[in-house]
Amino acid sequence: MQPVEFLQSWYQARADGTWERTHGVTIESLDTPGWLVSIDLERTPLEDRAMPTIDRQISQRDWLCCEVGRNRFRGQGDPQKLLAILEIFKAWAEAPGDRPG
Repeated sequence: MQPVEFLQSWYQARADGTWERTHGVTIESLDTPGWLVSIDLERTPLEDRAMPTIDRQISQRDWLCCEVGRNRFRGQGDPQKLLAILEIFKAWAEAPGDRPG
């Protein structure tokens, strides 16, 4: 499954009439220029799951940073990194990991 399809399915599985009213997914442009992807993890299977920060600062035009904090996945990157950010989220969300019992 492609990263955008994965995100669509992941979001749809959470949309229960309540979750999407206060939580959700945002994709916005930055003035750096670049992208910001924010995915709320509260009340999802990924809630409280840690992720190592990914920080690739090659140059001012080639950069990417993805992290999880406060039950939110945040990915930022240059204008060519939107797909890479979604791929990182997908890989992390699908990977077996330490989840609170």
